[in-house]
Amino acid sequence: MTESSARLLRLLALLSSRPEWPGAELAERLGVSTRTVRRDVDRLRALDYPVEAAMGPAGGYRLGTSGRLPPLLLDDEEAVAVAVSLRTAAGSGVAGIGETALGALLKLRQLLPDRLRRRLDALAVSSVAMSGPPAVDAGELTTVAGACRDRRCLRFDYRGHHGDVSVRVVEPHELVNWNGRWYLVAWDRERTGWRTFRLDRMRCRPWTGPRFVPREIPGGDPAAFVTRGVALVWPYQAVVRLHAPAESGSARRAATYGRIEAIDERSCRLRFTADSLHALAFLLGALDVDFEVEEPPELAGELLRLADRFQRAVAGPAGGSPGSGGAARPPDAGSGRAAGPAR
Repeated sequence: MTESSARLLRLLALLSSRPEWPGAELAERLGVSTRTVRRDVDRLRALDYPVEAAMGPAGGYRLGTSGRLPPLLLDDEEAVAVAVSLRTAAGSGVAGIGETALGALLKLRQLLPDRLRRRLDALAVSSVAMSGPPAVDAGELTTVAGACRDRRCLRFDYRGHHGDVSVRVVEPHELVNWNGRWYLVAWDRERTGWRTFRLDRMRCRPWTGPRFVPREIPGGDPAAFVTRGVALVWPYQAVVRLHAPAESGSARRAATYGRIEAIDERSCRLRFTADSLHALAFLLGALDVDFEVEEPPELAGELLRLADRFQRAVAGPAGGSPGSGGAARPPDAGSGRAAGPAR
């Protein structure tokens, strides 16, 4: 590589690393005159890099935008990060993105030097295809994300939980990916209140909405707001007391099911919902901390039935636990207490 070509790549890397560079500072970094910097900038422009210049004593250079994508210059870490991101995007559940991401990954991998290709291959993981949440249209996701960024109102057709379709005009604030589904947190202008919308049920209408002044999302946490909104859809509600403080790792993991409330320095309360008693018990079985059922009373009975089933599953041929000589007895059904895995 000639000295001028190497300097051109160094100049491009510098311009990519900061929003703006004074010409004198670029010259100092490259070890050349400001006149040479101006010539190199002209060469970059000839290669379709949109380098913008501001004149005057405080002037400088920065990479702008153009009508088409110019070649990109990535360092080793950035190239590997982009490749891993493309591989993840191939299974993102966004319709129209998977095949495109895979094609871009194949192009990038072909250009990677051997040392980076080996690093990328070392990060390879196998995936198992399973039925999951409905795919989100990439165009819808882009439109909604752009409206959130630009603070512009959206108008869309929305299919509700029971299949009814309505037209909504909202002020979009935040996108949240919760449990594999995409949700929009927005202020509904006609209903004058905060709402949560699933993106796979939205069909945006072509409309350049007016700008709006952002509002404060209730609680200040968009993800927590979505969790509370989703919980209202399920018919079965439960309250359990966790034997762990609200700020513990166990409580934070349990918060993906519902809402955590602090009780004292040793315990907290979890409120969550599901579509059946069995689903409530299934979620509780995944906790890594002891707990007590506060409500509903029938949840304790469901947990006891599951405990009895598990004990039968490990019982010996004679009906007892292996080596015990007798049948295992389930917990006291009248206690209303269910113990989690031993800590």
